[in-house]
Amino acid sequence: MKKIALVFSIIVLGLFSTQVEAQQDPKAKTILDAMSQKFQSMNGFTAQFDFIFQDATGSSDRQTGEIAVKGEQYRLKLPEQEIYNDGKTVWTFIQADGYKEVTINDVSQMEGELTPSNIYRMYESGYNYTLLPSKQFQGKAVDVVELIALDGNAPFEQVKLMIDKNSKDLLGWEMFDGQGGMYSYTFKNLQPNANLPATYFAFDTKKYPGIEIIDLR
Repeated sequence: MKKIALVFSIIVLGLFSTQVEAQQDPKAKTILDAMSQKFQSMNGFTAQFDFIFQDATGSSDRQTGEIAVKGEQYRLKLPEQEIYNDGKTVWTFIQADGYKEVTINDVSQMEGELTPSNIYRMYESGYNYTLLPSKQFQGKAVDVVELIALDGNAPFEQVKLMIDKNSKDLLGWEMFDGQGGMYSYTFKNLQPNANLPATYFAFDTKKYPGIEIIDLR
């Protein structure tokens, strides 16, 4: 389960500036900018996603989940875990075998992490990027942009983004940890301009009597 949530909770050191000289592909930047602008123009979205983790031995694990994003707010649903972010507070809710627990953090405590909203602008610093050959992905023609972390200690040294050639939607991505591990995420049934109230992104502890609350604020 931790592998599944990793992309949305791990500190991405490569997002910060380094002394390595950046080498950017202008064609890739045009596509990345269009993807980012498309996301910013939407009034949020909902989607299902498939997650596949494959280790260096070839063993793999596959799970599915749901996601909703609106500006800096997001809600991520996994089989035994949900993450809520209302732009100010982050709740990580775990429910398994009758046990319920929620960990609460201020958003400021999570600064520098990769989230479902800032993945659309992660390329802006800390990465070189280049345009790879186009391909078919989910039955659609996509541009493939490869990002290489400038920081050798970044948890993911390589990221590949699959961007719809026509709509500029981000359809999926692959992340490589440099130790043989590959994390693949694919969006399905992406619905733009979802009309979601602010309360959808906030966790209400009152709905779960007896829940263990770990408040780290």
